[in-house]
Amino acid sequence: MKQIKLILFVALLLVGVVACSSSGDDGTMVVTDAWGRSSPMAAQNGAFYMQITNNTGTDDKLLSATAEACEVVELHEMYMRENDMMGMRPVPGGFIPLPDGETVELKVGGLHVMCIGKIANFEVGDTYPLILQFENAGEMEVMVEIRDNADMPMDSMDHGGDMGSGDGG
Repeated sequence: MKQIKLILFVALLLVGVVACSSSGDDGTMVVTDAWGRSSPMAAQNGAFYMQITNNTGTDDKLLSATAEACEVVELHEMYMRENDMMGMRPVPGGFIPLPDGETVELKVGGLHVMCIGKIANFEVGDTYPLILQFENAGEMEVMVEIRDNADMPMDSMDHGGDMGSGDGG
């Protein structure tokens, strides 16, 4: 009988430990799949995309970004203008909200990090450091890989915008 009670106690203890440790909140901001489009130096601008998962336990915001490969970096979004034309503009409020426990996708045709005044030639396989500044999580450096536009599905390509063709977005 003592042995059964001990086994039950150990089993309950293990269940409690697993339940407490599986909250999914590891206290970090996680950035995955950071990439940018290939483009010749003739294109003045470029764009970076990624997924940002907020596991910090509190809502946060992406406030800004910097990159040595760009003169200026801004947080942008694509939007529908008049006459069913897509446009591009800085994000409202100047930041991207990152709700706790959620993943926000920066993608072609949506939210993105805009590289204005490219200093580097974005060639396939190149990598560049991108510094992200979060309101609560602080500063984080991620490496952005430049990929071939041909590797993207056609439905994810944007076809226009305020910045002109070949400028990212």
